[in-house]
Amino acid sequence: MEVQGKIKMLGDTQTVGSGGFRKRELVVTTEEQYPQHILVEFVQDKTELLNSYKVGQQVKVSINLRGREWVNPQGETKYFNAIQGWRIEALQSEPAGVPPVAPTDAFEPAGDLNDDDHDDLPF
Repeated sequence: MEVQGKIKMLGDTQTVGSGGFRKRELVVTTEEQYPQHILVEFVQDKTELLNSYKVGQQVKVSINLRGREWVNPQGETKYFNAIQGWRIEALQSEPAGVPPVAPTDAFEPAGDLNDDDHDDLPF
């Protein structure tokens, strides 16, 4: 799966627990009618993929959905979801100051029609 949009937030690398587990969070804002702010988590060696990116940059992030089950001390089962990134790439936007190219007309009007020519189309 992929998420495309603009980087809204780029967190610092955090080390969690005594085992040295590393994670880094990224928020991507989608560009659609109702923009969504998607929190994507990069873990372990994948945290380094974010080093060359900055807030405001257009990106495409490859993600996996992760889910897990947890039973609390009272015996209640809870479920948690996470969005985990494993690849990120910059999307090129149009350079500033360059006007978009206008589409050309694909058809030119016919100039060699005679009044004697008959149109035999049934509609």
